[in-house]
Amino acid sequence: MKISARNQLKGRIVEITKGATTAHVHIDIGGAIVTSSITNAAVDDLGLTVGKEAYAVVKASDVMIAID
Repeated sequence: MKISARNQLKGRIVEITKGATTAHVHIDIGGAIVTSSITNAAVDDLGLTVGKEAYAVVKASDVMIAID
């Protein structure tokens, strides 16, 4: 896979919750969970299942950093 987005977080799908049209896909990226809202059709087209490795790809004009 080649993609221009720099923020690629590799992990494993731990939960998929489908709604009427949209699914929430939860990916464990080493102890932290990243959640993405995508269409049910995208889940099916990509063959996403719990336990499968996947990337959370963040494409944004700004990525902020925060500290406590």
